[in-house]
Amino acid sequence: MSRKMVVIGGGAGGPSAAAEARRRDKSLDVTMIERGDFVSYAA
Repeated sequence: MSRKMVVIGGGAGGPSAAAEARRRDKSLDVTMIERGDFVSYAA
């Protein structure tokens, strides 16, 4: 059974937190919610 994580906000912190959580648990199901048109990301 996989665990679920919801990230509210697509600023710099949201995607970073989601990526780190996913690195620690590969089976984690991540959903990101962003109100605006753009989501921050980095290489």
